[in-house]
Amino acid sequence: MKHAVVVPALGESVVEARIAHWLKREGEAVEIGDVLVELETEKVNVEVAAQESGVLTKIIAHKGDTVHIGDTIGEVDASAAPAVSQASGEVSAASEAVKAPAKQTVQEEKRVEAAAREKVTPLAKRVAEVSGLEISAVSGSGTGGRVTKHDVESFLSHKSEPAASNHGETGVSGPENGKQNTPRPVPKIVATERKEREERVRMSLRRKTIARRMVEAQQSAAMLTTFNEVDMSRVMELRKKYKESFKEKHGVNLGIVSFFVKAAITALKEFPRLNAEIDGDDLLYKYYYDIGVAIGAEEGLVVPVLRNADMMTFAEIEMGIKNYAEKSASGALTLDDLRGGTFTITNGGVFGSMMSTPILNPPQVGILGLHKIAERPVAENGQLVIKPMMYVALTYDHRIVDGRESVQFLVKVKEFVEDPATMLFE
Repeated sequence: MKHAVVVPALGESVVEARIAHWLKREGEAVEIGDVLVELETEKVNVEVAAQESGVLTKIIAHKGDTVHIGDTIGEVDASAAPAVSQASGEVSAASEAVKAPAKQTVQEEKRVEAAAREKVTPLAKRVAEVSGLEISAVSGSGTGGRVTKHDVESFLSHKSEPAASNHGETGVSGPENGKQNTPRPVPKIVATERKEREERVRMSLRRKTIARRMVEAQQSAAMLTTFNEVDMSRVMELRKKYKESFKEKHGVNLGIVSFFVKAAITALKEFPRLNAEIDGDDLLYKYYYDIGVAIGAEEGLVVPVLRNADMMTFAEIEMGIKNYAEKSASGALTLDDLRGGTFTITNGGVFGSMMSTPILNPPQVGILGLHKIAERPVAENGQLVIKPMMYVALTYDHRIVDGRESVQFLVKVKEFVEDPATMLFE
């Protein structure tokens, strides 16, 4: 009996996917629950498992094909035998003894292949395939030794570097024996040669979606950004004082984002429009606080959500962020991790950004941008002092949030972070 391999529901607002790669070949036996194919969506990769045991007799949609929910992409025949036939009739004990190690070897190879797939990001794999590179030759620098796109590109760049000339063998005199090398002429490059040094790579669905949503955000919202600066002295002192005990107790570092999550939620309660959204002609106020925390993944920015963040402790916030960062690095984020969110915080400071204007994550109407902490001279009580300062930015939808509200909201965040103890009394 034949069973169709169908594209499953892909999550909220996701209607199409792309075949990333098949993990099983035509004619290969499969068991219930075996992952047959991995689909790339605009948000996360989705694995499609076998619903019946049998043989994958037909692959309809191939790597790179775009498919939609409900499409049949393959067939599993529950009554078919594997492509590699087994001798019928009586089998001697001796032949079974020979087959057993072989079967065990095949299973071990499959486990090694599965482990290798888990340790290579999809983008790194694609770059390696385009370059004809055997991915096993590349050492990974990602979480758990995972091979990233950067690792592959670094390997390829070092591989293409010409070996240094041995002057003694070639007889070419160097500057060290008093003679100056004749400079090589700069080669002339014509337009046709430039084409040979170009590479056309198909955009991932995630990158296409990011591009589309960024344009939509700018076209559909009246975005405006207001700035302020925050004295990070108190936060830095607290982190220094409790750094070791916090990590020893909770197994995670005390970062700065948790302070801003707490400060933002406290300020959102005072300025609820920044936690609302436009729904037709109505304003939809939300009195729960699902805070999105932007994470720079290899294939593009993702924004997993801390649910009910107002009920979370500092440790729970830090553990949640760490967990999402690890899942993002290993490609394990789920659609539920990314769904929803009422307000977003993005930290460009981890990349060295001093100031930026973050773009809204629709339908949200507010996003808080954090930046690099830098020691700067500031005036205090008539004296010039050096302090760790951070510029913060709030981008908001001016259709429902007034300038006064946005400025006061950012001032409130600044006050809470500069004196964290005040949040205990709110």
